Amino acid sequence: MQFIKIRLFKAAQFLSLFLNIFYMRKYVLFLALTAAISAQSQTAKEEEGWKKEYRAFATKENDLIHTKLDAKFDYANSYLNGKVWITAKPHLYPTNIIQLDAKGMNIYTVSIVKEGKKASLKYVYDSTFLIITLDRQYKSNEQYTLYIEYTAKPNEYKGKGSAAISDAKGLYFINPKGEEKNKPTQIWTQGETESNSVWIPTIDKPNQKMTDEIYMTVPAKYVTLSNGKLVSQTPNANGTRTDYWKMDLPHAPYLLFMGVGEYAIVKDTYKGKEVNYYVEKDYEKLAKKIFGYTPEMIRFYSEKVTGIDYPWQKYSQIVGRDYVSGAMENTTSTLHGEGAQQDARELKDGNIWEETIAHELFHQWFGDYVTCESWSNLTVNESFANYSEYLWAEYKHGKDEADFINMRDMSGYIQSPNGSSKDLVRFFYADKEDMFDEVSYNKGGRILHMLRNYVGDEAFFKSLNRYLNANKFGNGNATKLKLAFEEVTGKDLNWFFNQWYFGSGHPKLDITYGYNAETRTASIIVKQNQTTEKVFQLPVAIDIYIGKEKKRHSVWVEHKTDTFNFTVSSKPDLINFDADKILLAEKKENKTLSEYIHQFKNAGKYLDRREAVEFASKNMSNPDAYKLMTEDALNDSYFRIRMKALTSYGTNKLDEAAIKKIETIAVTDASTLVRAAAIDILAKQKNTTYAPMFLKATADSSYTVAGAALDALAFIDSASAIKQSEKLVQEPNKGRLATAIANISIKYAGESAFSNVADAFEKMPLSQEKLNQAASFSLYLQKVNTPVNFKRGVDLIVDLRDKIPEAYKTQTSPFINSMLTTLKNKKQEAGQKELADYVQSKL
Repeated sequence: MQFIKIRLFKAAQFLSLFLNIFYMRKYVLFLALTAAISAQSQTAKEEEGWKKEYRAFATKENDLIHTKLDAKFDYANSYLNGKVWITAKPHLYPTNIIQLDAKGMNIYTVSIVKEGKKASLKYVYDSTFLIITLDRQYKSNEQYTLYIEYTAKPNEYKGKGSAAISDAKGLYFINPKGEEKNKPTQIWTQGETESNSVWIPTIDKPNQKMTDEIYMTVPAKYVTLSNGKLVSQTPNANGTRTDYWKMDLPHAPYLLFMGVGEYAIVKDTYKGKEVNYYVEKDYEKLAKKIFGYTPEMIRFYSEKVTGIDYPWQKYSQIVGRDYVSGAMENTTSTLHGEGAQQDARELKDGNIWEETIAHELFHQWFGDYVTCESWSNLTVNESFANYSEYLWAEYKHGKDEADFINMRDMSGYIQSPNGSSKDLVRFFYADKEDMFDEVSYNKGGRILHMLRNYVGDEAFFKSLNRYLNANKFGNGNATKLKLAFEEVTGKDLNWFFNQWYFGSGHPKLDITYGYNAETRTASIIVKQNQTTEKVFQLPVAIDIYIGKEKKRHSVWVEHKTDTFNFTVSSKPDLINFDADKILLAEKKENKTLSEYIHQFKNAGKYLDRREAVEFASKNMSNPDAYKLMTEDALNDSYFRIRMKALTSYGTNKLDEAAIKKIETIAVTDASTLVRAAAIDILAKQKNTTYAPMFLKATADSSYTVAGAALDALAFIDSASAIKQSEKLVQEPNKGRLATAIANISIKYAGESAFSNVADAFEKMPLSQEKLNQAASFSLYLQKVNTPVNFKRGVDLIVDLRDKIPEAYKTQTSPFINSMLTTLKNKKQEAGQKELADYVQSKL
């Protein structure tokens, strides 16, 4: 499972996206603080109860063996009419009872099947659990098969989602009656954590494993997708077709999947196995540009990372509308949110879904092949999938890009509320959904990165292989992972796992460098300043540079204060603590500008250069810092360093040479993101001679470059920008270009442009761009006075508010309602009571 994404749609980023959009409005800042205080107060009230409830793995009284489902869909009512055969056996102790999870269903028949004949059984059903009394007591070596007829009613079931999964009704009918224009009719399922039991009776726990067969009867125009292989397709006389899918390798119930819709199936392959991409037909020609790295990813993860060839029958990926998460690793059948579908101009700026594709694929080993035994041990699923994004980027795009991902995800964890108070393996939590957070994902991935650095690549990947082979088609946990690493390395790793897996927090380090000329001694003093009493043990590499010559020292930080002294031939030009840049820590250092410049030019890693740029950007009045920012950084081989420099100039005045350099970058840089950042700098120069350049760039194949250029043109020639935006709004536009067009329309256009502005806003899917534009669109409505137009505009904002996933509404609805309240007040002040009352009716 990947956190909900607009890019990454990680939960904290999703929430901060909403916050950042509206923080520009001062009145909302107060509401944000109030909401945060209220949430903290509520959390405090709830804390004590769940802290006393130990979350063990589910007791196994019966083992699932096989499930066969015959599913027919009632589109009019959004129901599934099902017949299911469940084969199970007692786990160890004899029993005549089995309890199934079956949420919100109508149960019609419960029978046992013997020699092809059904005999009714007694059962008790409370709309959550189906407790069945078997025909006799069974022993652990005796299997039995149940038959159940039922109707699943997912839209009538109310379940709680999480930060990663915003809903929990398991089965989703998208536009089932075809009433929403521009939206296809689809069906898809979402099982994690325990939601598949809304549409199929099962033992809905991650420590169950079973094979399955699924028969889906659907209108003949639709295609289907499920786990395993498609065995047959049978046309029916009533215009439907029954597809038979068979999964003959065991996997967990939450990984069951059904997908239905009008899709183009784009075929690929890996070692003779099907690798297919199910996309809406408009994206058929782009499917391989979006998903095309998949076979190479499979090979990389098989050969270089796990040492286990892809273990399943096929691998398909499907895109679902209105998906409640980012993506989901259903065995052999990953489901992606619609953000995966990007047009050619979006892909010019880079495939924002590539990391998600890598993440979900790696789950086929860590999560599906070996599944966490309980949600407390979610780390053995999600931390590995998170780290797989780093591994793929390192292999395919280089160490700089991987290190950027490492830094970004580390920052996401450090900035997360309450993250430092949570253990990675948590046996106490308020709800299983709470496990899907920046600790299980971001922090866990960084911990694996430190473990890899500590044991070395050979031992790290050999240990992964040992863990997977020892637990294949079964369940894992952090202790089993520790044992695998200890078996391979011969090292006692209790200290590491106790500190990072079964403990919380991270070190906050104050690092001071010194030099004694008399004794020729370089010193490093490291203080651990975290507020808890916990003291971390940290194996660390320290590189000491004298000129370009580097000498490495390996040390252990293990006290509140540690001092390290090294004899050197002369004063070092740089002492680089945590030279591999792998520590999960907050660091404060007393380096000078000259040391940072030396670090930029000699240490070489992404973070080495980024740290130098950050320091130099705050000291640009110094000629050496200015040179680093306007020459060295702009010539860096990695686009994110060039972009970091361009976006860090602030209000500093740039000389003619720097401007000339930026002019060249704006036109010729290989990265569209860097070109856009350069255009932003040129816009601030208020130089009207740039107008032809900006106008030409508005037609760039990159939405980001075109949007930056339109913004820049508006800055120096609003009339030309308005004229150009009127032309561009008639063409496909997304991302920054869509935002720029909307902002110009809102700022300069009157009500006569309402149809164009409203149509563009309405067509946008729930995305970063739409959220960015919502605040501006509400301001535009202050200028709209025709009731029919005004009411339509309000309805569009309300529709956005109501479609935001439930997990976020307690945070987001107050912000959107604040915009509407401001709009209402403006109309009241203008004496437009009808319009004000209409807004009030929506609050």
